[in-house]
Amino acid sequence: MSDRTPPPDGLVIVDKPSGFTSHDVVAKMRGIAKTRKVGHAGTLDPMATGVLVLGVERATKLLGHLALTEKEYLGTIRLGQNTLTDDAEGELTSSTDASGVTREAIDAGIAELSGDIMQVPSKVSAIKIKGVRSYKRARDGEDFEIPARPVTISSFAVYDVREAVAEDRTPVLDLVVSVVCSSGTYIRALARDLGAGLGVGGHLTALRRTRVGPYKLDSARTLDQLQEELTVMPVAEAAGAAFPLWDVDAKRGQLLLNGVRLEMPAQYAGAGPVAVFGADGRFLALVEETKGKAKSLAVFG
Repeated sequence: MSDRTPPPDGLVIVDKPSGFTSHDVVAKMRGIAKTRKVGHAGTLDPMATGVLVLGVERATKLLGHLALTEKEYLGTIRLGQNTLTDDAEGELTSSTDASGVTREAIDAGIAELSGDIMQVPSKVSAIKIKGVRSYKRARDGEDFEIPARPVTISSFAVYDVREAVAEDRTPVLDLVVSVVCSSGTYIRALARDLGAGLGVGGHLTALRRTRVGPYKLDSARTLDQLQEELTVMPVAEAAGAAFPLWDVDAKRGQLLLNGVRLEMPAQYAGAGPVAVFGADGRFLALVEETKGKAKSLAVFG
């Protein structure tokens, strides 16, 4: 008989280090949690640091349904230089003296990129164009266009403007910014578009994600900390924090687990995923209201 501790079951909020892909973090977590069943909710570019939400074991079934629609970032935008990737990882493609750009012009440019906007993602991104990743097309030297997509920039603020001189001696401006935006927004595309609007070019030189949906940096742990002590948010707690709750009695709970489509109270109409808890406080399932009935998305009970 094995005395091996079973793998933990729940969400892990990681403070991703720079230089790691989201897949690298998943691979590392598989080793820490001693299970193959690890997934992530939404990627973070290798250069970026900060909040990355992982699911371990049964919590992987929650990842696709988590309402991680709003994200918050702190970053640095360099005005005066364009790069191939729209961030500091890419090759420099142009330099322009940005010392004459005024704060008023910067604020006007930011106002143009706030609210509901159409954004063209960076060409070196994971978006698929006719089934092929955009970054692969770019690497193969293809000339292609990515269609613009609607995104929402709820807040785009400049905290500081710093004069600097780039390695190629070009006078540049470094903007320390915060952004609150919808899922699917590319912050490096914001940097590119702000620089383009100001006529000097721009790219992202640093990025830290401070919030994903309800999960903030203060609850995140570094990989080293997680190696020392694996901190997991149990599946029931994670579901309770992320979804509307529906408590059912023991009989209805059993019917639901047996695949019966129960009538749902009207208050859940159009509410998206709903977490169902049984009479004993157990997390039973994630369901969605369809034509007044509970359609099962994932069963946990």
